Amino acid sequence: MKGIRKRVSRDNMRKGVYVLPNLFTTASMLCGFISMISAWEGAFQQAATFIVVAMILDGLDGRIARVTKTESKFGAEYDSLADVIAFGVAPAVMVYKWSLEAYGNWGIMASFLLLACGALRLARFNVQIGVIDSRFFNGLPIPMQAVFTAVGVLLYYKLGFTGTFPHPFVFTTVIFLALLMVSSIKFYSFKDLNFFARKPLMSLVLIIITLAIIILEPQITLFVFGCGYVASGPIYLFIKLARKYILKQEEVTQSLHN
Repeated sequence: MKGIRKRVSRDNMRKGVYVLPNLFTTASMLCGFISMISAWEGAFQQAATFIVVAMILDGLDGRIARVTKTESKFGAEYDSLADVIAFGVAPAVMVYKWSLEAYGNWGIMASFLLLACGALRLARFNVQIGVIDSRFFNGLPIPMQAVFTAVGVLLYYKLGFTGTFPHPFVFTTVIFLALLMVSSIKFYSFKDLNFFARKPLMSLVLIIITLAIIILEPQITLFVFGCGYVASGPIYLFIKLARKYILKQEEVTQSLHN
């Protein structure tokens, strides 16, 4: 059986790989690499911008593969490896040079935790495909963590600050984001949204208004959206636990009355 599997794998590789979606994946990885170099040179706004661009490219490669029916096992594995670089290593290096370097070994530990938890999050996602509800992510997605971190840096400079920002709030937030990624808290995936289906006219108007606001104030708007998304998981968990508690109390009350 092993020999047959190896033969099938070799035959698939001889057929080649789909170029277009993998080009977008490669471009995303390149943005992550440039972000690391920029961060090491102290160009933090440039580093953060390239992480945001990497997320856009990462979102496009999967959609292009689905639309053109060029999805493959190779593409999925390559995408995960690229994500580790663009959304794991790149933001970890950026936040270390921008803020955590001042904390010495503790700063190294915190930035590495961000990277390690991101890699673990990707590994868990890969083995849970088809197992859990696709409408939700199990833990904070690593691209959202990376973009939230990057937009936070962009907002810092948008508000007129300069230099680095070695503040305990950044240290705490990095730890929080890392733990959210490996948690079992559910986050909405937006995978059930169908932009090709007919929608009410008001939906188009709201999308246009949202895009206009993002174009006018990208740093502020994206940071607000990022905060909302990061908070949505814990809020959803709290509501779920509260409902469970209320239902349990109602059951206890009913049993006492009976």
